Amino acid sequence: MLVRHSDQSRLRTSRWLCRTALGAAAVGSALAIAACGDAPAAGLPTSVPAANAAAAAANAITVSPFPGTSDASPSTQISFLGGAGTTVSDVTVTGSRSGRHGGRLEAYSTGTGESFLPSHHFAAGETVKVSARVTGGSASGQTVSTTFAIAYQAPISQAQFPLKPGNPEDVQYYRSAPSLTPSIVRIRTPAQPGASPGDLFLAPYQGRGTAGPMIADQTGNLIWFHPLPAAESATNFRPQTYDGQTVLTWWQGRVLQLGFGQGEDEIYSTSYRPLAVVRAGNGYRADLHEFLVTPQGTAWIDAFDPVRLNLKRIGGLADAYVNDSIVEEIDIKTGLVMWEWHAFGHIPLADSYSPVPHTNNWDYVHINSIDPGSADNLLLSSRGTWTLYDVDLQTGTIEWRIGGKQSSFTLGPGVKFFWQHDAMWEPGGLISVFDNGSSPPEETQSRGLLLSPDLATHTVTLVKAFTNPTRRLLASSQGDLIPVGNGNWLMGYGGLPDFTEYNSAGDVLLDGSLGLDVQDFRTYMAPWSSQPTTKPSLAGQAARDGSVTVEASWNGATEVSAWRLLAGGSPQRLQSVGTTTAASFQTTMSAAKSGPYVEVEALGSSGQTLASSRVIKAKR
Repeated sequence: MLVRHSDQSRLRTSRWLCRTALGAAAVGSALAIAACGDAPAAGLPTSVPAANAAAAAANAITVSPFPGTSDASPSTQISFLGGAGTTVSDVTVTGSRSGRHGGRLEAYSTGTGESFLPSHHFAAGETVKVSARVTGGSASGQTVSTTFAIAYQAPISQAQFPLKPGNPEDVQYYRSAPSLTPSIVRIRTPAQPGASPGDLFLAPYQGRGTAGPMIADQTGNLIWFHPLPAAESATNFRPQTYDGQTVLTWWQGRVLQLGFGQGEDEIYSTSYRPLAVVRAGNGYRADLHEFLVTPQGTAWIDAFDPVRLNLKRIGGLADAYVNDSIVEEIDIKTGLVMWEWHAFGHIPLADSYSPVPHTNNWDYVHINSIDPGSADNLLLSSRGTWTLYDVDLQTGTIEWRIGGKQSSFTLGPGVKFFWQHDAMWEPGGLISVFDNGSSPPEETQSRGLLLSPDLATHTVTLVKAFTNPTRRLLASSQGDLIPVGNGNWLMGYGGLPDFTEYNSAGDVLLDGSLGLDVQDFRTYMAPWSSQPTTKPSLAGQAARDGSVTVEASWNGATEVSAWRLLAGGSPQRLQSVGTTTAASFQTTMSAAKSGPYVEVEALGSSGQTLASSRVIKAKR
């Protein structure tokens, strides 16, 4: 495109005004490029200036914040990540306003590097220069460096989305466990031949029921529920592997009206005991969109940070708040930040499909999934730009894009997606993604896509598209697509919130939904077996004729085959009065003229006692 001389002059003046509004420290920075439209150097696939990309590539190990980061946290640590045995020394950290920073080095539990923790915070808008010497590992003897700027952070409103009223009939109630009131799980299409085995891992919020992580079987019966305090929600509830053992993981916190979450990530044992809490580093709060545990004992998480920006030139406010999406790799055992990446400076504001608002907050990019690849790269999904990004872990640069305004690939028929979620690597270099197609609607129904990118021809072909053949389900937000074995795929529709299992031909093998107004960010399925460390619960009612009726449950237990009821005239004189086959979550038993004191024993498949409840007095 040719630009006339007068247009060039106006463009230069506009950019100068924009950069001036950002402050001197931001001039030439990645944030100025994102906000002010500075052109990237020729040949670069991203908006990262050539000097910054070259500086990152020159480092023998990865140093973050990356060179050119323009909105690092005032409380950021400096991360030095390399191979096995990496250590550093002679760390020099100097802020252009705050001066020289002392601090301490702390090693990662993985043995692959260290973080320098400054003794005091940096000043907003200043430039920070860092240098260090690598003293251990394959890069020993090398000097590494980075230069970055500190963000003008914006205040964060803690206002949450209003609670949707839901339907009282969509809530589960149990006399034996009155504190458990999750949303109901309705199965529309029962599991068909060929359906994958496993239980459903859900995290309902909104609606009438209590929010919290929930496990249900494929008939909709409750297995386990963990109720959360009022105003808190959970997302991303699923089994993962940590320290060589199966664990339960989820995000927990507040879902803000700004479009992101503020909370922390939980790790529980298979007996539902807390093992670890993973928090975002560098002064951020963990967002709800991703919590992925690696075999190395690290976790990939995301965070949102609104920063102040002048958007007047593009139709926004002169003092606007723009959400930066931040990706971190956290060492679970130490809590240290091993790697950090910012969307600002890598993804231009102009790439967003979200309209520039006339209010003071713009969620322009909205990273909503993270998946590390096998070649030192990271697959990211950005809802706001309709794009999947492949990010180089060493330099932070974007290697290629699928979709959006600057796609590196030609998209084949049926490939284009809108407002998507949950992009994941699949075997053979394929990528799965949940195509919302909505908010505002761009399609008539949401789809699960399996894509095949060809790096040689720069084309992407559609391998498979999954849509519900009987119900047009269009999810305005959230959702996921995961393989569940046997060539089958489970698709969660997020904000609807429905879930459907498809076989490879697209036939429906299982279909269900939660209650009215309920949301469930992602739906997972996996085999599950557990014996809790808690006691079984019971409630008892005594009739005038001396008979008793007892309800028994054991939240989270999967191995209970039957219940034995014990009753008597005092807590010390209890006798067995019968055994009843276990029925779903709660089992009802009765005995004539046996109370009023009762106790239950949970029995395994061989009749062995798994656990006993406390003794209670049945109420009249």
